[in-house]
Amino acid sequence: MNTLEAIGTRRSIRKYTNQPVSPDLIKELLSAAMSAPSAGNQQPWQFVVIDRREILGQAPNINPNAAMCRQAAVAILICGDTSLEKFPGFWVQDCSTATQNLLLAAHEKGLGAVWTGIYPMEDRVRGFRELLSLPQQIIPLALVAVGHPAQLLGPENRYREDRIHHNAW
Repeated sequence: MNTLEAIGTRRSIRKYTNQPVSPDLIKELLSAAMSAPSAGNQQPWQFVVIDRREILGQAPNINPNAAMCRQAAVAILICGDTSLEKFPGFWVQDCSTATQNLLLAAHEKGLGAVWTGIYPMEDRVRGFRELLSLPQQIIPLALVAVGHPAQLLGPENRYREDRIHHNAW
Protein backbone atom coordinates (compact mmCIF):
# COMPACT_ATOMS: atom_id res chain seq x y z
CA MET A 1 0.00 0.00 0.00
CA ASN A 2 1.48 3.37 -0.94
CA THR A 3 1.18 6.45 1.24
CA LEU A 4 -1.62 8.16 -0.67
CA GLU A 5 -3.61 4.93 -0.80
CA ALA A 6 -3.15 4.50 2.97
CA ILE A 7 -4.28 8.07 3.62
CA GLY A 8 -7.26 7.73 1.28
CA THR A 9 -8.48 4.37 2.58
CA ARG A 10 -7.80 4.65 6.33
CA ARG A 11 -11.03 4.82 8.31
CA SER A 12 -11.89 4.93 11.99
CA ILE A 13 -12.69 1.36 13.00
CA ARG A 14 -14.74 0.85 16.16
CA LYS A 15 -15.60 -2.86 15.98
CA TYR A 16 -13.03 -5.61 16.49
CA THR A 17 -12.72 -9.37 16.52
CA ASN A 18 -11.44 -11.09 19.66
CA GLN A 19 -8.09 -11.88 17.99
CA PRO A 20 -5.13 -10.48 19.97
CA VAL A 21 -2.64 -8.02 18.50
CA SER A 22 0.90 -9.36 18.79
CA PRO A 23 3.58 -7.52 20.75
CA ASP A 24 5.62 -7.31 17.53
CA LEU A 25 2.78 -5.48 15.77
CA ILE A 26 2.39 -3.10 18.70
CA LYS A 27 6.12 -2.38 18.56
CA GLU A 28 5.82 -1.61 14.82
CA LEU A 29 2.96 0.81 15.50
CA LEU A 30 4.94 2.56 18.22
CA SER A 31 8.02 2.74 16.00
CA ALA A 32 5.93 4.42 13.30
CA ALA A 33 4.49 6.84 15.87
CA MET A 34 7.98 7.74 17.07
CA SER A 35 9.07 8.44 13.48
CA ALA A 36 6.73 11.44 13.35
CA PRO A 37 8.11 14.93 12.86
CA SER A 38 8.29 17.18 15.90
CA ALA A 39 9.22 20.80 16.55
CA GLY A 40 12.98 20.99 16.86
CA ASN A 41 13.04 17.19 16.78
CA GLN A 42 12.07 17.35 20.46
CA GLN A 43 9.99 14.13 20.35
CA PRO A 44 8.09 15.03 23.55
CA TRP A 45 5.95 11.92 23.59
CA GLN A 46 5.36 9.01 25.90
CA PHE A 47 3.09 6.03 25.22
CA VAL A 48 1.11 3.79 27.55
CA VAL A 49 0.10 0.45 26.04
CA ILE A 50 -3.07 -0.83 27.67
CA ASP A 51 -3.95 -4.49 27.19
CA ARG A 52 -5.53 -5.41 30.53
CA ARG A 53 -9.26 -5.94 30.08
CA GLU A 54 -10.16 -4.27 33.38
CA ILE A 55 -8.34 -1.07 32.38
CA LEU A 56 -9.70 -1.09 28.82
CA GLY A 57 -13.18 -1.49 30.33
CA GLN A 58 -12.72 1.64 32.45
CA ALA A 59 -11.71 3.91 29.55
CA PRO A 60 -15.34 4.68 28.52
CA ASN A 61 -16.06 5.84 32.08
CA ILE A 62 -13.50 8.60 31.54
CA ASN A 63 -14.05 9.23 27.84
CA PRO A 64 -17.57 8.35 26.66
CA ASN A 65 -16.29 8.28 23.06
CA ALA A 66 -14.04 5.32 23.91
CA ALA A 67 -16.74 2.64 24.28
CA MET A 68 -14.97 0.51 21.65
CA CYS A 69 -12.10 -0.02 24.10
CA ARG A 70 -14.24 -2.66 25.79
CA GLN A 71 -13.77 -4.87 22.69
CA ALA A 72 -10.35 -3.64 21.45
CA ALA A 73 -7.36 -5.93 21.86
CA VAL A 74 -5.26 -2.99 22.99
CA ALA A 75 -5.36 0.76 23.37
CA ILE A 76 -2.43 3.12 23.17
CA LEU A 77 -2.43 6.34 25.16
CA ILE A 78 -0.38 9.04 23.45
CA CYS A 79 0.92 11.58 25.94
CA GLY A 80 2.93 14.76 25.85
CA ASP A 81 5.88 14.98 28.22
CA THR A 82 6.40 18.64 29.11
CA SER A 83 9.82 17.84 30.62
CA LEU A 84 11.03 16.94 27.09
CA GLU A 85 9.85 20.15 25.43
CA LYS A 86 12.31 22.48 23.72
CA PHE A 87 9.46 24.63 22.43
CA PRO A 88 6.70 24.86 25.06
CA GLY A 89 3.21 24.12 23.83
CA PHE A 90 4.18 22.33 20.62
CA TRP A 91 3.76 18.93 22.27
CA VAL A 92 0.12 18.93 21.09
CA GLN A 93 1.12 19.13 17.43
CA ASP A 94 4.00 16.72 17.90
CA CYS A 95 1.85 14.08 19.61
CA SER A 96 -0.87 14.59 16.99
CA THR A 97 1.58 13.70 14.21
CA ALA A 98 2.66 10.64 16.20
CA THR A 99 -1.00 9.64 16.57
CA GLN A 100 -1.60 9.97 12.81
CA ASN A 101 1.49 7.87 12.07
CA LEU A 102 0.22 5.21 14.46
CA LEU A 103 -3.19 5.17 12.75
CA LEU A 104 -1.65 4.84 9.29
CA ALA A 105 0.70 2.07 10.44
CA ALA A 106 -2.24 0.16 11.95
CA HIS A 107 -4.09 0.44 8.64
CA GLU A 108 -1.04 -0.73 6.69
CA LYS A 109 -0.81 -3.79 8.95
CA GLY A 110 -4.47 -4.69 8.43
CA LEU A 111 -5.54 -3.54 11.88
CA GLY A 112 -8.45 -1.30 12.74
CA ALA A 113 -7.93 1.75 14.93
CA VAL A 114 -9.72 4.87 16.07
CA TRP A 115 -8.44 8.09 17.68
CA THR A 116 -10.42 9.22 20.72
CA GLY A 117 -9.68 12.67 22.09
CA ILE A 118 -8.65 13.42 25.64
CA TYR A 119 -6.82 16.77 25.76
CA PRO A 120 -7.92 19.56 26.32
CA MET A 121 -10.88 18.08 28.24
CA GLU A 122 -9.66 18.51 31.84
CA ASP A 123 -11.97 15.82 33.23
CA ARG A 124 -10.57 13.29 30.75
CA VAL A 125 -6.97 14.36 31.40
CA ARG A 126 -7.55 14.01 35.15
CA GLY A 127 -9.35 10.67 34.71
CA PHE A 128 -6.55 9.05 32.70
CA ARG A 129 -3.94 10.56 35.01
CA GLU A 130 -5.63 8.85 37.96
CA LEU A 131 -6.40 5.57 36.19
CA LEU A 132 -2.85 5.09 34.92
CA SER A 133 -0.87 6.90 37.65
CA LEU A 134 0.60 9.41 35.19
CA PRO A 135 3.20 11.86 36.54
CA GLN A 136 2.24 15.55 36.53
CA GLN A 137 4.43 16.43 33.51
CA ILE A 138 2.66 13.78 31.40
CA ILE A 139 -0.45 15.04 29.61
CA PRO A 140 -2.65 12.48 27.83
CA LEU A 141 -3.62 13.72 24.35
CA ALA A 142 -5.35 10.76 22.71
CA LEU A 143 -6.37 7.18 23.29
CA VAL A 144 -6.20 4.97 20.19
CA ALA A 145 -8.17 1.72 20.32
CA VAL A 146 -6.58 -1.00 18.15
CA GLY A 147 -7.71 -4.45 17.07
CA HIS A 148 -8.38 -6.73 14.17
CA PRO A 149 -11.34 -5.15 12.37
CA ALA A 150 -14.79 -6.71 12.55
CA GLN A 151 -16.09 -4.09 10.13
CA LEU A 152 -14.92 -2.96 6.72
CA LEU A 153 -15.47 0.63 5.70
CA GLY A 154 -14.79 1.76 2.15
CA PRO A 155 -12.79 4.81 1.16
CA GLU A 156 -14.41 8.20 1.43
CA ASN A 157 -13.44 11.21 -0.68
CA ARG A 158 -13.28 14.16 1.69
CA TYR A 159 -11.72 16.67 -0.70
CA ARG A 160 -13.57 19.99 -0.52
CA GLU A 161 -12.73 22.65 -3.07
CA ASP A 162 -14.64 25.24 -1.01
CA ARG A 163 -12.09 24.87 1.81
CA ILE A 164 -9.15 25.98 -0.34
CA HIS A 165 -7.94 29.58 -0.56
CA HIS A 166 -5.00 30.85 -2.59
CA ASN A 167 -2.75 33.65 -1.39
CA ALA A 168 -5.50 35.25 0.70
CA TRP A 169 -8.93 34.45 2.06
